[in-house]
Amino acid sequence: MRLFSLTHVLGCTWICDWFMKADKDKDGRMNFKEVQHLLRMMNVAMNEDHAFRLFQMADKSETGTLEGEEFVLFYKALTQRDEVLELFQEYSEDGKKLTLLEFVDFLQQEQMEGAGIDELAMEMIDRYEPSETAKARHILSIDGFLMYLCSPDGSIFNPEHRTVFQDMSQPLCHYFISSSHNTYLMEDQLRGQSSVEGYIRALKRGCRCLEVDCWDGPNGEPIVYHGHTFTSKIPFREVVTTLDKYAFRVSKYPIILSLENHCSIEQQDIMAQQLKGILGEQLLTTTIDGGVPVQLPSPEELKGKIILKGKKIGHLEDYLNGHLNEPPEREEEEEEEEGPEAEEEVLRNEDKKKEKKAKQSLSQELSDCIVYCKSVPFHSFQHSRSHYKSYEMSSFAESKARKLIREAGNDFIRHNAWQLTRIFPSGLRTDSSNYNPQAMWNVGCQLVALNFQTAGTEMDLCDGLFSKNGRCGYVLKPSFMKDPETAFSPENPQSRENGSPLSIAIKIISGQQLPKMPNSKEGSIIDPLVRVEIHGIPADSAKQETKYIDDNGFNPQWNEAFQFQVWVPELALLRFVVEDYDKASRNDFVGQYTLPLTSVKAGYRHIHLLSKDGTGIPPASLFVHIRIRELSTESD
Repeated sequence: MRLFSLTHVLGCTWICDWFMKADKDKDGRMNFKEVQHLLRMMNVAMNEDHAFRLFQMADKSETGTLEGEEFVLFYKALTQRDEVLELFQEYSEDGKKLTLLEFVDFLQQEQMEGAGIDELAMEMIDRYEPSETAKARHILSIDGFLMYLCSPDGSIFNPEHRTVFQDMSQPLCHYFISSSHNTYLMEDQLRGQSSVEGYIRALKRGCRCLEVDCWDGPNGEPIVYHGHTFTSKIPFREVVTTLDKYAFRVSKYPIILSLENHCSIEQQDIMAQQLKGILGEQLLTTTIDGGVPVQLPSPEELKGKIILKGKKIGHLEDYLNGHLNEPPEREEEEEEEEGPEAEEEVLRNEDKKKEKKAKQSLSQELSDCIVYCKSVPFHSFQHSRSHYKSYEMSSFAESKARKLIREAGNDFIRHNAWQLTRIFPSGLRTDSSNYNPQAMWNVGCQLVALNFQTAGTEMDLCDGLFSKNGRCGYVLKPSFMKDPETAFSPENPQSRENGSPLSIAIKIISGQQLPKMPNSKEGSIIDPLVRVEIHGIPADSAKQETKYIDDNGFNPQWNEAFQFQVWVPELALLRFVVEDYDKASRNDFVGQYTLPLTSVKAGYRHIHLLSKDGTGIPPASLFVHIRIRELSTESD
């Protein structure tokens, strides 16, 4: 039995009611533009190309308009989902409706919903059933069932994770923190445009650690650009003003402003004055309680604050006790791993001597603004533990970080349990490409800085990790990464204490209204395939792929099942990628969705796909079924 014939029994009346409500001139006809407007009013998502094709098919009178009955046919064709109907009939005794008890059974057995399930079922019917008659009888029609499955409540992403749900009262070093590199750049690192728009975009994306490369500018005003390149320049003042305006619109939790300071003392003083003058109370210039910190404060304690990261003259204790300090020791000046200039020596060699003089000079006024994120050079993990404080931190180029991970992964995790670490891309990445951040998160590095302006898998992973906890830019690390004496190592998954591996069964059922590629030939239709990827510790990283479907972007059906075993789910990200198969060349990207494995909801779920730059492409989606079960370590 087709979807529309079933719905005809229960629900055509409400569709006709909508049609009459939208038919302003009461002539009983609507053109395509009016139909689009009506569908938006009905909260029905559509791809314009697919919808227009169905509109033409429903226009039996060939007038370029739809009458009431034609519109019902069009609506049914647009929303017809045989795989959903089949599922609906599994739980519906009469095949026409789900009673409250039948819907409760579905939520319990398939969606794995727990406590308060009767109330949840009532709430879902009230929210998604379009027929007032059905709603009054506490039953769910096929239309309401489909609307529920396509809604945020039927999404693969746990709705409870859309708000801040984690403990925000732990030290900063216990969180992964969304971080950007060369935030001011819109393009590549050699000739790209510098713009405050880079900061606005990063902040809107939930970024909490921003970078500023500061250089002496004309008229005594510091400027921001990628030094010794042809990138354009912006006044430092504009960056600070932008920060003042946008810092806490998306998240109230603290921002770390990483200063790459190449200015003379005079212009450093100007920087300090502009920071204090524009940011006012938002700028943190002393510890939160005025005392010497034993550990880093929490995101909760630092709400609404902007913290500067950079070099500091002397020690924080001396500053808090009111002692005047000596200039920084030579070793603190020559932070060979601090900032991208370490690997950008190729570009800057000719100016090294001039720069060295400036680097040996720090403004006292700017130094006094550095509190919890004092940059210090890294020698070894043992040296850091013996000589450094919790409020001091080191930065590593990606290659140095990878070397430390290979040689001392467990030591790196222990180090990150008490001190912040920032990772930045190689200076040889002049195209602003990104490194894989997962390896850095696997050892607990908090500030894994990426080029936010460059779309790709790496930024998908970043957006995926920080999609949880209300997109506030802070995600609490798992407990086994917060202990300075932890035995965990990403190379040895069984070193994780008190944890069992998970078995993940994923069935890719169907796709809906997948878009054609930009610049594709008129009339061309995609051949979609789906790849499922697990990103995590090395033992967990895996991918599997469906076959491709010929010429069907509207409603491709795969019905292919995959199995994964995940040892450390707390660090795993699940990524779904849709591509347009091309036997002659590389497949074209269609859409993707990435989320933490710990945020996945089991059962029948829709995955609402995102474009290459992370924005939504409604109504493109995948329909999947997911089962997650714990495995006993003995049997494995």
